[in-house]
Amino acid sequence: MGPCTSVANCYSILVHGLRLSRRRSLKALAAGAVIARSSSGAQPPKIRLVALDVGGTILQDHGDIVDALRSSMARRGFTVSAADIGPWRGAAKRAVIRHFVDQQSKLDEAGRQVLAAAIYRDFVEQVTAAYKTVPPIEGAEEAIRKLRESGYLVATTTGFDREIVMPIFHRLGWEKYFAATVASDDVAQGRPAPYMLFHAMETAGITSVAEVMAVGDTPLDLQAASNAGVGGMVGVLSGVGTAEQLRREPHTDIIRSVADLPALLGARIVK
Repeated sequence: MGPCTSVANCYSILVHGLRLSRRRSLKALAAGAVIARSSSGAQPPKIRLVALDVGGTILQDHGDIVDALRSSMARRGFTVSAADIGPWRGAAKRAVIRHFVDQQSKLDEAGRQVLAAAIYRDFVEQVTAAYKTVPPIEGAEEAIRKLRESGYLVATTTGFDREIVMPIFHRLGWEKYFAATVASDDVAQGRPAPYMLFHAMETAGITSVAEVMAVGDTPLDLQAASNAGVGGMVGVLSGVGTAEQLRREPHTDIIRSVADLPALLGARIVK
């Protein structure tokens, strides 16, 4: 737009500016707030909600998910390698299956929907059986308990559907710890979209993304945290993501495991 040279021209510039303002995303607004705090030298807001990924972050990952995905798809004639699935670790499992069905099937849309649903049902059966005995990450429950005792709210977000994850928490007796448990089927789109984190905030009663720390073991976990604009983006090395992979993503911290979270948050307060 040119300079303001007349009443009509000024009005046009104002309307154009308002339209641009309305187009700003929540991520851009959150990022702007973080930049403003950094440039002013003010202390960042205290973290109030810690949102934890599940597989590889608070539960051990023995490769059961990849095995179940490959097996359930192989039974329908799809060849998918562990390397093919790698970039999808942390994503909604329905979306992963649908991606490979769309990629390899010659069926029409309706046929692909039916096929993907059948593969997913097979996947759920295999994962449910495998996760009846999968143990937590060492020190995970103690860390979660310490966070709660220190006054933090704790939530979980996961690429699993609710029908998979809730029986696991029930088996471990962990429901009492969480202010929110968000599964991939609770939102319209899984990671790297930020919606599970926003839903956890909504459920826990947190209104500022600056007061949220998201923790996970995959690049997609950190991408979702960045897209949400949260105040803490923490990668853990207890799952599938390597230090090199996680450091390539936006992050505030990379730690050994969730067991180190209480110390990390304690150090943040001291700063």
